Order: sequence, then C-alpha cells, then structure tokens
Amino acid sequence: VQLQASGGGLVQPGGSLRLSCAASGFTFSTYAIGWFRQAPGKEREGVTCITGTGASTYYADSVKGRFTISGDFAKNTIYLEMNSLKSEDTAVYYCYADISQIDSDYDATLRYSDVKIWGKGTLVTVSS
Repeated sequence: VQLQASGGGLVQPGGSLRLSCAASGFTFSTYAIGWFRQAPGKEREGVTCITGTGASTYYADSVKGRFTISGDFAKNTIYLEMNSLKSEDTAVYYCYADISQIDSDYDATLRYSDVKIWGKGTLVTVSS
C-alpha cells in the first residue's frame, strides 16, 4: 500500500503549482484520495479530496475557488492544481486515502484520526 506524492516547490505569491499523488496496493475506487497540509505553528488541515471514481469532491473553505483536484483514475493518480497561491498556503502537503466516501457532511480535517493510508509529505513554499 503506497501513496507517492510529488510536485512541491517554491512559488511566488499569485503563482501556481501542481501536486501529484500516485496510489498503489489498494482498490483506488473505494477510497477518497486527497491532501492534508501542515504548516509550522498551525493546526493540520484537510485541504481537498476526491472519490476514487471522481464522483464527488471536497474542498476546505480556505482553498475553494483557487485549488482544483482531479484524477486519472486509470492510472490511480490524483492531481492538485493550486492557483492564486498565498503565503498562508505554505505547508507540507500530505497525500492521503480515506475509506470514507464524500457526502455533504464530509470534513477532511475531522477525518484525520480515521485515515490509515498516508504518503510522504511534499513541501510547498509560497514566497517572494
């Protein structure tokens, strides 16, 4: 069981960056796959996720309208397109797989303790 994340880096405020997360070793379609982030001195935050079929998505209020999650489900890979980046988006981003499905009550942050599959983090730094 593995999640392999990539795509972090340094970007200027207002810029864009794309993260990828490739999954293997489990049934992708039965999970919600997404991203948490952890910034120094801040609470961890569930940023976004998408069901393994692409049927549903979740976004934290802090990234709505700026971040877009998508997937190549034939390749068991998801992508996070981050636009209009702000300094407060600076964090280590962790790909995760949650056995829960996404409904109207889904809150990724609250799901943290139930998530069992994690990828290694990738650092996103937004700075001029």
